[in-house]
Amino acid sequence: MSSLARLVDLYGLLIFGRVILSWFPISRGGAMESIYNVLYSVTEPVLGPVRRSLPAMGGLDISPIVVILGLRLLSSVIAGG
Repeated sequence: MSSLARLVDLYGLLIFGRVILSWFPISRGGAMESIYNVLYSVTEPVLGPVRRSLPAMGGLDISPIVVILGLRLLSSVIAGG
């Protein structure tokens, strides 16, 4: 697997981590808030535009699913199959 494919996979894991952390209450000033803020700042530049381009789904944000599927496809193409 190429280094670029590994980076793409790592980015998908960062998005997954952001999704998981969003399910839990995060107290202000804690370590989890710092982790979430880093994940947010790294993933929002990709998730935001995808979220805005998707039709409204009754309050359900499926942008992480769409992006992770796209990243899996990209990783597969980069890795050569």
